[in-house]
Amino acid sequence: MSTQQSLFLIVVLIVASGFFSMAEIALAASRRIRLRQLAADGDQRAPKVLQMQEQPGDYFTVVQVAQNGIAILGGIIGEGAFSPFISSVLAHWLDSNHASTLGFWISFLLITSLFILFSDILPKRLSMVEPERVAMRVYRPMLLVITLLKPLVWFYSKISDLVFKVLGLPMLRDERITSEDILAMTEAGTQAGILAQNEQRVIANLFDLDNRLVTSAMTARDRIAFFLQNDSDALIRARIGAEPYSTYPVCDRDIDHVIGYVDAQDLLQRALNNQPISLSDDSLLQKALVIPDRLSLAETLEQFRQAGEDFAVVVNEYSLVVGVVTLNDVMSTVMGDLIGPDDEELIVQRDEHSWLIDGITPIEDVVHALHIDEFPHFEDYDTMAGFLMVMLRRIPRRTDSVNWGGYKFEVMDVDSYRIDQVLVTRLCAEGQEPTEQETANLGAPAP
Repeated sequence: MSTQQSLFLIVVLIVASGFFSMAEIALAASRRIRLRQLAADGDQRAPKVLQMQEQPGDYFTVVQVAQNGIAILGGIIGEGAFSPFISSVLAHWLDSNHASTLGFWISFLLITSLFILFSDILPKRLSMVEPERVAMRVYRPMLLVITLLKPLVWFYSKISDLVFKVLGLPMLRDERITSEDILAMTEAGTQAGILAQNEQRVIANLFDLDNRLVTSAMTARDRIAFFLQNDSDALIRARIGAEPYSTYPVCDRDIDHVIGYVDAQDLLQRALNNQPISLSDDSLLQKALVIPDRLSLAETLEQFRQAGEDFAVVVNEYSLVVGVVTLNDVMSTVMGDLIGPDDEELIVQRDEHSWLIDGITPIEDVVHALHIDEFPHFEDYDTMAGFLMVMLRRIPRRTDSVNWGGYKFEVMDVDSYRIDQVLVTRLCAEGQEPTEQETANLGAPAP
């Protein structure tokens, strides 16, 4: 075989190997969501590629057989084409044995470099740019090759299937889309400028509904404005003016005996019409939805939907009222910063390295604000105050502090046993994560 013929065959082999490299990466990297979109747009090739992705055994068997065969053949032809020529050139300076050996290695490196560059790196990089488009273009030629090599494909596929079964490996790719996949896509969309950051935050908050308890969104017990059933007209009117809310629980004797609720609009209508307000009036009192405090926000939404209500009383396992929650509270958790800030923000950033956080702030909001990966014993508490109690192992006092995740959490104000304000400061030097015993700095009792 002449040198020109050998060179021509090497070029053909490089092109063929490049084709199979493109076909391999294109099928593996093609996104099913993108292929489904192309199929919905009427591209008839996209469903074929999707079908091939579901059963890729024959496809990749052909690729491997072809690539290995081409590589071996390329080495044989390349050595015969380049080695004699290079050896003859080197023979002018070296003896024949050394020239032959060195010529062989130079020929080997040359052929290997050509195959690596033009049949591996460049085709695969091209396929990674637009894998779906490449996969649809190479689909029909690959079907032809699979048909031509059917006996070999069947033989190697059966052997590989047997090995998979013996090792207990999965035969099919799991194509289920998880919430983590969707969140990763939205984060990528935000980085690419396709999604606004607030929009991505709303989507993330939606997926958090299953993980956040209703206690993270409710109005806590000590902040509930409620009426007793025997409250006078004057007292009711005064409380509405002092504590304007949309809904008020109505209780018998104390807050732990809720008998219903009243809508502020109904009370206002009576006040404007100069009608007396009596909570014993059945036309005013509505039955309250009561839910346990262990429900997630997603389950709370389902309870609202089933009951046709937008207000619920939250009780613990001892049937004590721990708070109230409205549909608006849940939706505010989802919308986050897209709706206006509350009159009293729970998290106030003082500067780049410090925050003032209310003790009742849900711990999930603290995680988002400070970008801390996780808090210790996360399942044992719901709020900032709960975190400090768990870490200190007692009721916190003013000046008590805890270091965690590169931040210092210092109790600034305590009202009776309630933690009002916590000062969070970013530590300048973040070293190894301290242990629980090292993180708690106990302050003296407030004078």
